[in-house]
Amino acid sequence: MVTSVLMAGCSCSTTKHTPDPLAGWKYLLHVGHSHFDKAVVDDYTAYIQSLPPDEARLVERDSINEYEDNTGQHAVKIVIPLNGTWWEHVLIYDKSDKRIKVIKYSNGGYRS
Repeated sequence: MVTSVLMAGCSCSTTKHTPDPLAGWKYLLHVGHSHFDKAVVDDYTAYIQSLPPDEARLVERDSINEYEDNTGQHAVKIVIPLNGTWWEHVLIYDKSDKRIKVIKYSNGGYRS
């Protein structure tokens, strides 16, 4: 009987896990400057500025992470804490530093 009461009161949810699109990529630690050419920096800066104001204002220097794969492609992950949810925006660039893909997904929640 206790089990049935506990199960009836459970508001459990099964959230589909989004696989990390940068699994296998090398994280590039940066302190104060980017590893990437100005074209990439300008592009992701414009991307951030194009976000809704309530998201864009939450992006800080530590929110931007840079990656590189073994083929010479680059990626930028922008992590935004918004209303209790961690949102990740992944911008992927080809070898010519042209953005070829944008992936946005939730990576869990937090308490504020």
